[in-house]
Amino acid sequence: MKPVIALVGRPNVGKSTLFNRITKSRDAIVADFPGLTRDRHYGDAQLGARAFIVVDTGGFEPEKPSGVLAEMARQTRQAVAEADAVIFVTDIRAGLSAQDHDIARYLRGRRKRVVLAVNKAEGMADSALLAEFHELGIGTPHPVSAAHGQGVRSLIEAALEGIPEPEPEPELAAGSDAATDAETRPIRLAVAGRPNVGKSTLINAWLGEERLVAFDQPGTTRDAIVVPFERGGRRYELIDTAGLRRKGRVFEAVEKFSVVKTLQAIADAHVVLLLLDATQGLGEQDAHIAGYILESGRAVVVAVNKWDAVDAYQRQLLERALESRLAFLKFAPVLQISALERRGLSALWRAIGQAYASATVKMPTPVLTRLLHEAVLHQAPRRAGRFRPKPRYAHQGGMNPPIVVVHGNALEHLTPAYRRYLEGRFRAHFGLVGTPLRVELRSGRNPFDERGS
Repeated sequence: MKPVIALVGRPNVGKSTLFNRITKSRDAIVADFPGLTRDRHYGDAQLGARAFIVVDTGGFEPEKPSGVLAEMARQTRQAVAEADAVIFVTDIRAGLSAQDHDIARYLRGRRKRVVLAVNKAEGMADSALLAEFHELGIGTPHPVSAAHGQGVRSLIEAALEGIPEPEPEPELAAGSDAATDAETRPIRLAVAGRPNVGKSTLINAWLGEERLVAFDQPGTTRDAIVVPFERGGRRYELIDTAGLRRKGRVFEAVEKFSVVKTLQAIADAHVVLLLLDATQGLGEQDAHIAGYILESGRAVVVAVNKWDAVDAYQRQLLERALESRLAFLKFAPVLQISALERRGLSALWRAIGQAYASATVKMPTPVLTRLLHEAVLHQAPRRAGRFRPKPRYAHQGGMNPPIVVVHGNALEHLTPAYRRYLEGRFRAHFGLVGTPLRVELRSGRNPFDERGS
């Protein structure tokens, strides 16, 4: 297995910047704002031929924190427990603090390999300020600059020193191909919704552990956190996103970054789980999020959380609101769950599997063309002036979402109603559930259009 390195330190010392530098990514949100990272954030990294995993953690307060800080501290302790080595990140420009001493005392008692990184030390490798960091009793301080990349390589080499290299993975069989790789790649499942609807609680229920900070406070999750998961022999990447609220209510710059990361996570996902809160009802923002998911072309499953917390009358009102305000998602299954009580989760997984299978279905050209001809025989397109659209054949133009390309003459005169009719025929034959289906029309040039010229 790959070695795991955890980044630990008090808030705003540059752990997320160092994470991005080591993983050569921009996965972690970085801003001059303390307490930005709250959950454990994993990333793959490589130093030469050596691959390893890096864990970014929130600002650590080991001495009796309360509220959301207590949840953040528990996440950091878990990261330290599962790590092979810990990089303790400090700030040379801010100097040592009592919190640094508290963290050092905690790490010394964990019996882990700990490497001390003194960040923001660009141009200060020989500074006398480094001397005071020996007080922590962690070892030799390593001056680094995460923002500029100075000293990062030697820091990682020091962290990996003494950790045995894993056995080389067996090579793929000669018969393996791209299709097999597509079948075994993880399914990216993004959980989206308004703030405080229970997204982190749901993922924790799936995992069977308190993997994400779940706190009764809107905006607890600020980054898109990716969690590897396996169920029934199938690998997933669960993506916990920040709650989306209306633009007028997005005040902090940090929250604006979170919105961007959430929208990116939705666009990159294979399936999006739109989570609603039964106690809050269906709001305007829920419809906006659903509209963005539809525009992105992602497969979608709708889950109504906290279903056990409302009475029969509220349930009836919510069902009517779903039918009217989310009518454009009528292809998506709607399930009632309770993440806290872990009810309805098996049915939810079945719906997610059906949505992914529908989004990646293969539609052979002969079958699509036959369905097109049968549809035209059953109901021919309406004449538009002197033009009568003539659909001739169809083929698949893409997946996730499935795209059916229809070729013929004068297809630009097909009415929207007829396009929906064709979509319904294709959808019914292939049993598509939980995914949008796009029908594209391409008309051939009529050689007689220019006969008068």
